[in-house]
Amino acid sequence: MYTDTEGIVLKNVKLPGGRKILVLFSLKYGKISAGTNINEKGRSKSTLALRPFTYSKFEIYKNRESYNVNSAEVIKSFYKIGEDVSKYMYASYILEFTDRIISENERAPQLFDLLIDYLSALEKRNKKYATLALAYQIKALAYAGCAPEIKKCVCCGDSGNLNWFVIKEGGIVCENCLNKLKTNVNESLIYDANFGIIEVIDYILSHPLKKLENLALNEKTQEKLKLIIRNYIAYHLDIRELKSESFLIE
Repeated sequence: MYTDTEGIVLKNVKLPGGRKILVLFSLKYGKISAGTNINEKGRSKSTLALRPFTYSKFEIYKNRESYNVNSAEVIKSFYKIGEDVSKYMYASYILEFTDRIISENERAPQLFDLLIDYLSALEKRNKKYATLALAYQIKALAYAGCAPEIKKCVCCGDSGNLNWFVIKEGGIVCENCLNKLKTNVNESLIYDANFGIIEVIDYILSHPLKKLENLALNEKTQEKLKLIIRNYIAYHLDIRELKSESFLIE
């Protein structure tokens, strides 16, 4: 059957004969792999719609086993991202991260909207791209159902003396529970939370990404939070390395 959906191309794989396989994050069907014969050269509506970081509407032929993109049209191009190498790399990084956290054929409308908001905010931003990427990842964790617990101790439920963030336990831990955990938890996965991590994560989770366009963490806090979130994602989602991460430029 013929259908249409809004979407963003996460990546494409060239095949012999000019054909491509697109990994498409679609609003209607979630992440799908779709073949297409659309030529990437030229300036047709369909060609422009397949460019990186472009929010488009796709006409798709769908059968029981596969999808094929017949045509596409740009909704929003976010063209300024492609004019700045740092923005380009942070957009690539988030697309790769998004590709890794979503499953095939599972709708994720909240995450889809979050990705559109991220690209829109990144296009307007002039600095601190890492802060915006961290905000996206933290909110994406919440949509994936594995956001860190920051309101109470993940072990006993106490709301006092919450001074430690423990990756393995999935969030904040009180002093008493930390002493019990230390014999069983690798200390490299335990972080002092007194530098403001709880407040930062809480602020990010409590506000739409559109409201975080101007959020800029100081260098020390940003680097510590980046390390914690990277290790948290590695431990809980088994995403340990993203190819685009080595090319990030602040």
